[in-house]
Amino acid sequence: MVVETPMDDSGSGHALMGGPSGDRPGARVEQSSGPIAPGQRRFGRELTWGRFRLYVDAAVIAAAVLASEVAWPAGGVPSMPMPWPAVLPVLTFVILWVRGAYGVRRALHVIDDARLVAAVAAVAGMTVITLRVVLTNDAYVAAQTIRAWGFIVIYLVAARVTLAWAHARAARRGELGQPTLIIGAGNVGYLTAKRLLERPELGLRPIGFLDKEPLDGDGTVDLPVLGASWDFDDVARRYQVEHVVVTFSTAPHSVLLRLVKRCDELGIPVSLVPRLFEKVTERVTVEHIGGLPLVTIHPADPKGWQFAVKYATDRAVAACALLLASPLLVAGSLAVWAAMGRPVFYRQLRVGRDGRVFEIVKFRSMRPMQAGEGIDAGALLGAESGPSMAADEQRLTRAGAFLRRTSLDELPQLVNVLRGDMSIVGPRPERPELVDLFEQSIYRYEERHRVKSGITGWAQVHGIGRGENRFGETTLAERVEWDNYYIENWSLWLDIKILVLTVGAVLRFRQSA
Repeated sequence: MVVETPMDDSGSGHALMGGPSGDRPGARVEQSSGPIAPGQRRFGRELTWGRFRLYVDAAVIAAAVLASEVAWPAGGVPSMPMPWPAVLPVLTFVILWVRGAYGVRRALHVIDDARLVAAVAAVAGMTVITLRVVLTNDAYVAAQTIRAWGFIVIYLVAARVTLAWAHARAARRGELGQPTLIIGAGNVGYLTAKRLLERPELGLRPIGFLDKEPLDGDGTVDLPVLGASWDFDDVARRYQVEHVVVTFSTAPHSVLLRLVKRCDELGIPVSLVPRLFEKVTERVTVEHIGGLPLVTIHPADPKGWQFAVKYATDRAVAACALLLASPLLVAGSLAVWAAMGRPVFYRQLRVGRDGRVFEIVKFRSMRPMQAGEGIDAGALLGAESGPSMAADEQRLTRAGAFLRRTSLDELPQLVNVLRGDMSIVGPRPERPELVDLFEQSIYRYEERHRVKSGITGWAQVHGIGRGENRFGETTLAERVEWDNYYIENWSLWLDIKILVLTVGAVLRFRQSA
Protein backbone atom coordinates (compact mmCIF):
# COMPACT_ATOMS: atom_id res chain seq x y z
CA MET A 1 0.00 0.00 0.00
CA VAL A 2 1.30 3.42 -0.98
CA VAL A 3 0.31 6.26 1.30
CA GLU A 4 0.49 9.63 -0.41
CA THR A 5 1.49 12.54 1.78
CA PRO A 6 1.38 16.30 1.30
CA MET A 7 4.40 18.30 0.25
CA ASP A 8 6.96 19.12 2.89
CA ASP A 9 8.59 22.53 3.27
CA SER A 10 12.15 21.49 2.52
CA GLY A 11 11.82 22.00 -1.22
CA SER A 12 13.18 18.52 -1.81
CA GLY A 13 10.01 17.20 -3.38
CA HIS A 14 10.32 13.99 -1.39
CA ALA A 15 6.58 13.52 -1.16
CA LEU A 16 3.33 13.00 -3.09
CA MET A 17 4.39 10.22 -5.46
CA GLY A 18 7.34 8.00 -6.25
CA GLY A 19 9.33 7.89 -9.47
CA PRO A 20 12.16 5.97 -11.07
CA SER A 21 15.77 5.97 -10.12
CA GLY A 22 18.17 7.96 -12.26
CA ASP A 23 20.14 6.42 -15.14
CA ARG A 24 18.16 3.19 -15.09
CA PRO A 25 19.34 0.42 -17.41
CA GLY A 26 17.57 0.66 -20.70
CA ALA A 27 16.58 4.31 -20.26
CA ARG A 28 17.53 5.82 -23.59
CA VAL A 29 17.27 9.33 -24.99
CA GLU A 30 18.02 10.42 -28.53
CA GLN A 31 20.99 12.76 -28.63
CA SER A 32 21.99 15.50 -31.00
CA SER A 33 25.41 17.08 -30.83
CA GLY A 34 24.85 20.28 -32.82
CA PRO A 35 25.87 23.53 -31.09
CA ILE A 36 23.15 25.95 -30.01
CA ALA A 37 23.88 29.65 -29.92
CA PRO A 38 22.20 31.88 -27.31
CA GLY A 39 18.84 33.21 -28.46
CA GLN A 40 18.56 30.61 -31.23
CA ARG A 41 16.23 28.12 -29.55
CA ARG A 42 13.47 26.60 -31.64
CA PHE A 43 9.79 27.35 -31.11
CA GLY A 44 9.11 26.21 -34.64
CA ARG A 45 6.62 23.41 -34.34
CA GLU A 46 4.24 25.10 -31.90
CA LEU A 47 4.50 28.48 -33.60
CA THR A 48 3.90 26.78 -36.94
CA TRP A 49 0.65 25.39 -35.58
CA GLY A 50 -0.30 28.84 -34.29
CA ARG A 51 0.35 30.41 -37.69
CA PHE A 52 -1.51 27.55 -39.36
CA ARG A 53 -4.55 28.23 -37.16
CA LEU A 54 -4.29 31.90 -38.12
CA TYR A 55 -4.21 31.15 -41.86
CA VAL A 56 -7.01 28.58 -41.62
CA ASP A 57 -9.24 30.93 -39.62
CA ALA A 58 -8.67 33.77 -42.07
CA ALA A 59 -9.61 31.57 -45.02
CA VAL A 60 -12.55 29.96 -43.23
CA ILE A 61 -14.03 33.30 -42.07
CA ALA A 62 -13.82 34.70 -45.59
CA ALA A 63 -15.40 31.54 -47.00
CA ALA A 64 -18.18 31.66 -44.41
CA VAL A 65 -19.18 35.25 -45.28
CA LEU A 66 -18.97 34.45 -48.98
CA ALA A 67 -21.19 31.39 -48.52
CA SER A 68 -23.72 33.36 -46.51
CA GLU A 69 -23.95 35.93 -49.29
CA VAL A 70 -24.04 33.51 -52.22
CA ALA A 71 -25.96 30.53 -50.85
CA TRP A 72 -28.90 32.34 -49.27
CA PRO A 73 -30.45 34.70 -51.85
CA ALA A 74 -33.52 32.48 -51.95
CA GLY A 75 -34.19 33.26 -48.28
CA GLY A 76 -35.66 36.62 -49.15
CA VAL A 77 -32.79 38.52 -47.49
CA PRO A 78 -30.59 40.49 -49.90
CA SER A 79 -26.82 40.55 -49.70
CA MET A 80 -25.07 42.99 -47.39
CA PRO A 81 -23.95 46.18 -49.17
CA MET A 82 -20.25 46.85 -49.34
CA PRO A 83 -18.08 47.24 -47.33
CA TRP A 84 -19.94 45.38 -44.56
CA PRO A 85 -19.26 41.85 -45.91
CA ALA A 86 -15.57 42.64 -45.31
CA VAL A 87 -16.01 44.45 -41.97
CA LEU A 88 -17.58 41.50 -40.13
CA PRO A 89 -14.88 38.87 -40.95
CA VAL A 90 -12.04 41.34 -40.36
CA LEU A 91 -13.51 42.35 -37.00
CA THR A 92 -14.01 38.70 -36.00
CA PHE A 93 -10.45 37.88 -36.94
CA VAL A 94 -9.01 40.88 -35.06
CA ILE A 95 -10.91 40.02 -31.86
CA LEU A 96 -9.72 36.42 -32.05
CA TRP A 97 -6.17 37.74 -32.43
CA VAL A 98 -6.54 40.05 -29.42
CA ARG A 99 -7.95 37.18 -27.35
CA GLY A 100 -4.74 35.22 -27.99
CA ALA A 101 -6.28 32.54 -30.20
CA TYR A 102 -3.10 32.21 -32.26
CA GLY A 103 -0.43 32.03 -29.60
CA VAL A 104 1.46 28.93 -28.48
CA ARG A 105 -1.02 26.42 -27.04
CA ARG A 106 -0.20 23.09 -25.48
CA ALA A 107 -3.47 21.44 -26.53
CA LEU A 108 -6.48 22.28 -28.66
CA HIS A 109 -9.79 22.05 -26.78
CA VAL A 110 -12.68 21.93 -29.23
CA ILE A 111 -15.45 22.68 -26.72
CA ASP A 112 -13.64 25.70 -25.29
CA ASP A 113 -12.79 26.86 -28.81
CA ALA A 114 -16.45 26.58 -29.85
CA ARG A 115 -17.48 28.83 -26.96
CA LEU A 116 -14.74 31.35 -27.81
CA VAL A 117 -15.66 31.38 -31.51
CA ALA A 118 -19.37 31.86 -30.81
CA ALA A 119 -18.71 34.66 -28.30
CA VAL A 120 -16.19 36.48 -30.50
CA ALA A 121 -18.40 36.24 -33.59
CA ALA A 122 -21.36 37.51 -31.53
CA VAL A 123 -19.39 40.53 -30.32
CA ALA A 124 -18.26 41.27 -33.89
CA GLY A 125 -21.82 40.84 -35.15
CA MET A 126 -23.32 43.17 -32.52
CA THR A 127 -20.65 45.75 -33.32
CA VAL A 128 -21.50 45.60 -37.02
CA ILE A 129 -25.23 45.85 -36.30
CA THR A 130 -24.64 48.93 -34.12
CA LEU A 131 -22.48 50.61 -36.74
CA ARG A 132 -24.95 49.89 -39.53
CA VAL A 133 -27.90 51.17 -37.51
CA VAL A 134 -26.03 54.39 -36.80
CA LEU A 135 -24.55 54.88 -40.28
CA THR A 136 -27.16 53.36 -42.62
CA ASN A 137 -30.88 52.95 -43.01
CA ASP A 138 -31.09 49.31 -44.08
CA ALA A 139 -34.17 47.25 -43.15
CA TYR A 140 -32.24 43.96 -43.25
CA VAL A 141 -29.40 44.84 -40.89
CA ALA A 142 -30.18 42.22 -38.21
CA ALA A 143 -31.12 39.40 -40.59
CA GLN A 144 -28.02 39.87 -42.76
CA THR A 145 -25.62 40.05 -39.82
CA ILE A 146 -27.13 37.11 -37.92
CA ARG A 147 -27.01 35.01 -41.09
CA ALA A 148 -23.30 35.80 -41.56
CA TRP A 149 -22.66 35.17 -37.83
CA GLY A 150 -24.20 31.69 -38.10
CA PHE A 151 -22.06 30.77 -41.09
CA ILE A 152 -18.90 32.05 -39.40
CA VAL A 153 -19.55 30.05 -36.21
CA ILE A 154 -20.34 26.83 -38.08
CA TYR A 155 -17.36 27.11 -40.41
CA LEU A 156 -14.91 28.06 -37.64
CA VAL A 157 -16.04 25.28 -35.28
CA ALA A 158 -15.77 22.73 -38.10
CA ALA A 159 -12.27 24.00 -38.87
CA ARG A 160 -11.26 23.83 -35.19
CA VAL A 161 -12.54 20.25 -34.91
CA THR A 162 -10.46 19.27 -37.94
CA LEU A 163 -7.39 21.08 -36.61
CA ALA A 164 -7.73 19.48 -33.17
CA TRP A 165 -7.96 16.04 -34.77
CA ALA A 166 -4.89 16.73 -36.92
CA HIS A 167 -2.98 18.19 -33.95
CA ALA A 168 -3.76 15.19 -31.73
CA ARG A 169 -2.79 12.77 -34.49
CA ALA A 170 0.51 14.58 -35.11
CA ALA A 171 1.22 14.58 -31.36
CA ARG A 172 0.59 10.84 -31.08
CA ARG A 173 3.07 10.28 -33.90
CA GLY A 174 5.63 12.36 -32.02
CA GLU A 175 5.77 15.15 -34.58
CA LEU A 176 5.04 17.86 -31.99
CA GLY A 177 7.12 16.55 -29.11
CA GLN A 178 9.58 19.22 -27.95
CA PRO A 179 12.48 17.66 -26.02
CA THR A 180 11.71 18.74 -22.47
CA LEU A 181 14.11 18.75 -19.51
CA ILE A 182 12.65 18.51 -16.02
CA ILE A 183 14.56 20.25 -13.22
CA GLY A 184 14.11 18.22 -10.05
CA ALA A 185 14.02 14.42 -9.85
CA GLY A 186 11.81 14.34 -6.77
CA ASN A 187 8.26 13.12 -6.47
CA VAL A 188 6.78 16.19 -8.15
CA GLY A 189 9.33 15.91 -10.96
CA TYR A 190 8.36 12.29 -11.61
CA LEU A 191 4.69 13.19 -11.43
CA THR A 192 5.28 15.94 -14.00
CA ALA A 193 7.05 13.52 -16.33
CA LYS A 194 4.26 10.99 -15.97
CA ARG A 195 1.59 13.55 -16.80
CA LEU A 196 3.51 14.78 -19.85
CA LEU A 197 3.98 11.23 -21.10
CA GLU A 198 0.25 10.61 -20.64
CA ARG A 199 -0.61 13.74 -22.64
CA PRO A 200 1.49 13.73 -25.84
CA GLU A 201 -0.92 16.25 -27.38
CA LEU A 202 0.62 18.88 -25.09
CA GLY A 203 3.72 18.72 -27.26
CA LEU A 204 6.25 18.38 -24.42
CA ARG A 205 8.28 15.16 -24.61
CA PRO A 206 10.25 14.64 -21.38
CA ILE A 207 13.77 13.37 -22.03
CA GLY A 208 15.13 13.23 -18.49
CA PHE A 209 15.84 15.04 -15.25
CA LEU A 210 18.47 17.39 -13.89
CA ASP A 211 19.08 16.92 -10.17
CA LYS A 212 22.10 16.57 -7.89
CA GLU A 213 20.21 14.34 -5.43
CA PRO A 214 17.57 12.36 -7.37
CA LEU A 215 15.10 10.08 -5.64
CA ASP A 216 14.69 6.40 -6.26
CA GLY A 217 11.24 5.57 -7.57
CA ASP A 218 8.77 2.82 -8.40
CA GLY A 219 9.63 2.46 -12.09
CA THR A 220 6.49 4.09 -13.47
CA VAL A 221 8.57 6.52 -15.55
CA ASP A 222 11.58 5.20 -17.46
CA LEU A 223 13.62 8.38 -17.83
CA PRO A 224 17.26 8.99 -16.87
CA VAL A 225 18.81 11.62 -14.65
CA LEU A 226 21.06 13.46 -17.11
CA GLY A 227 23.18 15.36 -14.61
CA ALA A 228 23.17 18.13 -12.03
CA SER A 229 22.54 21.87 -12.39
CA TRP A 230 26.10 22.60 -13.51
CA ASP A 231 25.60 20.22 -16.45
CA PHE A 232 22.72 22.26 -17.88
CA ASP A 233 24.53 23.79 -20.88
CA ASP A 234 26.01 20.48 -21.92
CA VAL A 235 22.68 18.64 -21.53
CA ALA A 236 20.79 21.38 -23.41
CA ARG A 237 23.28 21.17 -26.27
CA ARG A 238 23.54 17.37 -26.45
CA TYR A 239 19.79 16.70 -26.28
CA GLN A 240 18.62 19.81 -28.15
CA VAL A 241 16.38 20.84 -25.26
CA GLU A 242 13.45 22.99 -26.40
CA HIS A 243 11.54 23.37 -23.13
CA VAL A 244 12.38 23.29 -19.42
CA VAL A 245 10.00 22.51 -16.56
CA VAL A 246 11.20 23.53 -13.09
CA THR A 247 9.71 21.42 -10.31
CA PHE A 248 11.10 20.95 -6.78
CA SER A 249 14.67 19.94 -6.03
CA THR A 250 17.32 20.27 -3.34
CA ALA A 251 19.14 22.89 -5.42
CA PRO A 252 19.37 26.30 -3.70
CA HIS A 253 17.06 29.09 -4.78
CA SER A 254 19.95 31.02 -6.35
CA VAL A 255 20.94 28.02 -8.48
CA LEU A 256 17.43 27.62 -9.87
CA LEU A 257 17.31 31.33 -10.66
CA ARG A 258 20.57 31.06 -12.59
CA LEU A 259 19.15 28.12 -14.53
CA VAL A 260 16.04 30.09 -15.48
CA LYS A 261 18.22 33.06 -16.48
CA ARG A 262 20.35 30.80 -18.65
CA CYS A 263 17.20 29.45 -20.31
CA ASP A 264 16.21 33.05 -21.11
CA GLU A 265 19.62 33.65 -22.68
CA LEU A 266 19.26 30.55 -24.83
CA GLY A 267 15.65 31.33 -25.71
CA ILE A 268 14.36 28.15 -24.08
CA PRO A 269 10.78 28.50 -22.74
CA VAL A 270 10.44 27.72 -19.02
CA SER A 271 7.40 26.38 -17.14
CA LEU A 272 7.23 26.39 -13.34
CA VAL A 273 5.37 24.00 -11.03
CA PRO A 274 4.41 26.26 -8.11
CA ARG A 275 4.50 25.47 -4.43
CA LEU A 276 1.16 24.28 -3.05
CA PHE A 277 0.18 23.42 -6.63
CA GLU A 278 -2.69 21.30 -5.30
CA LYS A 279 -4.47 24.53 -4.35
CA VAL A 280 -3.69 26.60 -7.44
CA THR A 281 -6.89 27.01 -9.44
CA GLU A 282 -7.52 28.39 -12.91
CA ARG A 283 -8.82 31.59 -11.31
CA VAL A 284 -5.83 33.45 -9.88
CA THR A 285 -4.77 37.07 -9.65
CA VAL A 286 -1.15 38.23 -9.46
CA GLU A 287 -0.19 41.51 -7.81
CA HIS A 288 3.37 42.72 -7.41
CA ILE A 289 4.68 44.27 -4.20
CA GLY A 290 7.90 45.65 -5.55
CA GLY A 291 9.53 42.63 -7.15
CA LEU A 292 7.54 40.17 -5.04
CA PRO A 293 4.53 38.59 -6.79
CA LEU A 294 1.52 38.00 -4.58
CA VAL A 295 -0.59 35.21 -6.07
CA THR A 296 -4.17 35.06 -4.80
CA ILE A 297 -6.20 31.97 -5.61
CA HIS A 298 -9.97 32.06 -6.04
CA PRO A 299 -11.31 28.53 -5.60
CA ALA A 300 -14.98 27.76 -5.96
CA ASP A 301 -16.85 27.78 -2.64
CA PRO A 302 -18.87 24.57 -2.15
CA LYS A 303 -20.86 26.37 0.58
CA GLY A 304 -21.57 29.43 -1.58
CA TRP A 305 -24.67 30.52 -3.43
CA GLN A 306 -23.36 29.23 -6.78
CA PHE A 307 -23.53 25.64 -5.58
CA ALA A 308 -26.98 26.26 -4.05
CA VAL A 309 -28.17 27.36 -7.50
CA LYS A 310 -26.42 24.35 -9.06
CA TYR A 311 -28.21 21.90 -6.76
CA ALA A 312 -31.60 23.55 -7.30
CA THR A 313 -31.04 23.39 -11.05
CA ASP A 314 -30.03 19.73 -10.71
CA ARG A 315 -33.39 18.86 -9.18
CA ALA A 316 -35.34 20.67 -11.88
CA VAL A 317 -33.29 19.02 -14.64
CA ALA A 318 -33.64 15.60 -12.98
CA ALA A 319 -37.43 15.94 -12.81
CA CYS A 320 -37.60 16.81 -16.52
CA ALA A 321 -35.12 14.06 -17.42
CA LEU A 322 -37.13 11.44 -15.52
CA LEU A 323 -40.24 12.36 -17.53
CA LEU A 324 -38.37 12.30 -20.85
CA ALA A 325 -36.51 9.09 -19.99
CA SER A 326 -39.55 7.22 -18.66
CA PRO A 327 -39.74 4.93 -21.76
CA LEU A 328 -36.08 3.97 -21.23
CA LEU A 329 -36.72 3.37 -17.52
CA VAL A 330 -39.65 1.08 -18.34
CA ALA A 331 -37.62 -0.78 -21.01
CA GLY A 332 -34.66 -1.18 -18.64
CA SER A 333 -36.91 -2.46 -15.85
CA LEU A 334 -38.46 -5.05 -18.16
CA ALA A 335 -35.02 -6.17 -19.39
CA VAL A 336 -33.70 -6.65 -15.84
CA TRP A 337 -36.89 -8.39 -14.72
CA ALA A 338 -36.73 -10.81 -17.67
CA ALA A 339 -33.05 -11.59 -17.02
CA MET A 340 -32.97 -11.84 -13.22
CA GLY A 341 -36.47 -11.30 -11.86
CA ARG A 342 -37.13 -9.04 -8.94
CA PRO A 343 -35.87 -6.74 -7.53
CA VAL A 344 -35.25 -4.64 -10.62
CA PHE A 345 -33.19 -1.99 -8.83
CA TYR A 346 -29.88 -2.35 -7.04
CA ARG A 347 -29.61 -0.34 -3.83
CA GLN A 348 -26.45 0.28 -1.87
CA LEU A 349 -25.26 2.70 0.80
CA ARG A 350 -22.86 5.37 -0.43
CA VAL A 351 -21.16 8.41 1.13
CA GLY A 352 -22.04 11.84 -0.21
CA ARG A 353 -21.60 15.48 0.70
CA ASP A 354 -20.14 16.14 4.17
CA GLY A 355 -19.89 12.40 4.79
CA ARG A 356 -23.67 11.87 4.75
CA VAL A 357 -24.70 8.30 3.92
CA PHE A 358 -27.49 7.75 1.41
CA GLU A 359 -28.90 4.85 -0.62
CA ILE A 360 -27.96 4.89 -4.30
CA VAL A 361 -30.35 3.41 -6.88
CA LYS A 362 -29.23 1.67 -10.09
CA PHE A 363 -30.52 -0.99 -12.44
CA ARG A 364 -29.30 -4.44 -11.48
CA SER A 365 -26.71 -5.69 -13.92
CA MET A 366 -25.12 -8.68 -12.13
CA ARG A 367 -26.36 -11.86 -10.54
CA PRO A 368 -26.13 -12.03 -6.72
CA MET A 369 -22.66 -12.58 -5.25
CA GLN A 370 -21.96 -16.13 -4.15
CA ALA A 371 -20.53 -17.15 -0.79
CA GLY A 372 -16.82 -16.37 -0.51
CA GLU A 373 -16.91 -13.66 -3.18
CA GLY A 374 -16.19 -10.07 -2.27
CA ILE A 375 -14.36 -6.92 -3.12
CA ASP A 376 -10.61 -6.88 -2.60
CA ALA A 377 -10.10 -3.45 -1.04
CA GLY A 378 -6.35 -3.78 -1.45
CA ALA A 379 -6.77 -4.06 -5.20
CA LEU A 380 -8.64 -0.77 -5.21
CA LEU A 381 -5.59 0.96 -3.73
CA GLY A 382 -3.32 -0.51 -6.37
CA ALA A 383 -3.23 -0.10 -10.10
CA GLU A 384 -6.95 -0.23 -10.82
CA SER A 385 -9.40 2.52 -10.03
CA GLY A 386 -12.47 0.38 -9.60
CA PRO A 387 -13.60 -3.18 -8.80
CA SER A 388 -14.06 -4.25 -12.41
CA MET A 389 -12.59 -7.70 -11.88
CA ALA A 390 -12.95 -10.99 -13.71
CA ALA A 391 -15.46 -12.26 -11.13
CA ASP A 392 -17.70 -9.29 -11.78
CA GLU A 393 -17.54 -9.88 -15.53
CA GLN A 394 -18.70 -13.45 -15.01
CA ARG A 395 -21.67 -12.28 -12.95
CA LEU A 396 -22.84 -9.83 -15.61
CA THR A 397 -26.00 -10.79 -17.48
CA ARG A 398 -26.42 -9.98 -21.16
CA ALA A 399 -28.99 -7.33 -20.29
CA GLY A 400 -26.69 -5.99 -17.56
CA ALA A 401 -23.75 -5.82 -19.93
CA PHE A 402 -25.83 -3.77 -22.37
CA LEU A 403 -27.06 -1.45 -19.63
CA ARG A 404 -23.50 -0.87 -18.44
CA ARG A 405 -22.09 -0.41 -21.93
CA THR A 406 -24.67 2.28 -22.67
CA SER A 407 -24.56 3.68 -19.08
CA LEU A 408 -28.34 3.16 -18.84
CA ASP A 409 -27.76 1.37 -15.53
CA GLU A 410 -27.02 4.82 -14.06
CA LEU A 411 -30.35 6.31 -15.18
CA PRO A 412 -32.29 5.57 -11.93
CA GLN A 413 -29.82 7.79 -10.09
CA LEU A 414 -31.89 10.70 -11.36
CA VAL A 415 -34.15 9.78 -8.44
CA ASN A 416 -31.21 10.36 -6.10
CA VAL A 417 -30.68 13.77 -7.71
CA LEU A 418 -34.37 14.61 -7.29
CA ARG A 419 -34.18 13.65 -3.61
CA GLY A 420 -31.15 15.91 -3.13
CA ASP A 421 -28.73 13.07 -2.34
CA MET A 422 -26.70 13.58 -5.51
CA SER A 423 -25.90 16.07 -8.24
CA ILE A 424 -25.89 15.42 -11.97
CA VAL A 425 -22.16 16.31 -12.13
CA GLY A 426 -19.76 15.55 -9.30
CA PRO A 427 -17.38 12.93 -7.88
CA ARG A 428 -18.62 9.35 -7.88
CA PRO A 429 -19.79 8.18 -4.42
CA GLU A 430 -18.16 5.26 -2.63
CA ARG A 431 -19.26 2.73 0.00
CA PRO A 432 -18.85 3.70 3.66
CA GLU A 433 -16.46 0.86 4.50
CA LEU A 434 -14.17 1.78 1.61
CA VAL A 435 -14.35 5.49 2.40
CA ASP A 436 -12.94 4.79 5.87
CA LEU A 437 -10.04 2.88 4.30
CA PHE A 438 -9.37 5.43 1.55
CA GLU A 439 -9.39 8.42 3.88
CA GLN A 440 -6.50 6.85 5.78
CA SER A 441 -4.58 5.81 2.67
CA ILE A 442 -5.24 8.25 -0.20
CA TYR A 443 -3.90 11.79 -0.16
CA ARG A 444 -6.74 14.38 -0.02
CA TYR A 445 -9.43 11.73 -0.42
CA GLU A 446 -11.75 13.26 2.20
CA GLU A 447 -11.80 16.60 0.32
CA ARG A 448 -14.00 15.15 -2.43
CA HIS A 449 -16.88 15.10 0.05
CA ARG A 450 -17.09 18.89 -0.02
CA VAL A 451 -19.74 18.63 -2.76
CA LYS A 452 -22.56 16.27 -3.62
CA SER A 453 -21.68 13.11 -5.50
CA GLY A 454 -22.56 13.00 -9.18
CA ILE A 455 -23.86 10.68 -11.87
CA THR A 456 -21.02 11.80 -14.13
CA GLY A 457 -17.86 13.70 -13.38
CA TRP A 458 -14.57 15.19 -14.55
CA ALA A 459 -12.67 11.96 -13.89
CA GLN A 460 -15.27 9.75 -15.58
CA VAL A 461 -15.36 11.67 -18.87
CA HIS A 462 -11.58 11.30 -19.11
CA GLY A 463 -11.81 7.53 -18.62
CA ILE A 464 -10.55 7.62 -15.03
CA GLY A 465 -12.71 5.55 -12.73
CA ARG A 466 -13.66 2.47 -14.74
CA GLY A 467 -10.33 0.67 -14.46
CA GLU A 468 -8.45 2.11 -17.43
CA ASN A 469 -8.23 5.30 -19.40
CA ARG A 470 -6.64 5.88 -22.79
CA PHE A 471 -3.20 5.96 -21.17
CA GLY A 472 -3.54 2.60 -19.41
CA GLU A 473 -4.32 1.71 -15.82
CA THR A 474 -5.25 4.52 -13.48
CA THR A 475 -5.04 4.68 -9.73
CA LEU A 476 -7.66 5.74 -7.24
CA ALA A 477 -5.32 8.56 -6.20
CA GLU A 478 -5.51 9.93 -9.75
CA ARG A 479 -9.29 9.86 -9.65
CA VAL A 480 -9.21 11.81 -6.39
CA GLU A 481 -6.83 14.32 -7.98
CA TRP A 482 -9.24 14.93 -10.87
CA ASP A 483 -12.25 15.13 -8.55
CA ASN A 484 -10.58 17.76 -6.37
CA TYR A 485 -9.62 19.72 -9.47
CA TYR A 486 -13.30 19.80 -10.45
CA ILE A 487 -14.39 21.04 -7.02
CA GLU A 488 -11.84 23.85 -6.82
CA ASN A 489 -12.33 24.97 -10.43
CA TRP A 490 -16.08 24.52 -10.63
CA SER A 491 -18.10 26.72 -12.94
CA LEU A 492 -21.32 26.40 -14.86
CA TRP A 493 -19.27 26.12 -18.05
CA LEU A 494 -17.24 23.24 -16.60
CA ASP A 495 -20.48 21.36 -15.83
CA ILE A 496 -21.73 21.96 -19.37
CA LYS A 497 -18.42 20.76 -20.80
CA ILE A 498 -18.58 17.59 -18.68
CA LEU A 499 -22.11 16.85 -19.87
CA VAL A 500 -21.03 17.27 -23.51
CA LEU A 501 -18.00 15.03 -22.91
CA THR A 502 -20.24 12.48 -21.18
CA VAL A 503 -22.21 12.00 -24.38
CA GLY A 504 -18.97 11.39 -26.27
CA ALA A 505 -17.70 9.01 -23.58
CA VAL A 506 -20.91 6.96 -23.68
CA LEU A 507 -20.71 6.73 -27.46
CA ARG A 508 -17.06 5.63 -27.29
CA PHE A 509 -17.83 2.89 -24.76
CA ARG A 510 -20.70 1.72 -26.93
CA GLN A 511 -18.59 1.61 -30.10
CA SER A 512 -15.66 -0.15 -28.43
CA ALA A 513 -17.82 -2.84 -26.84
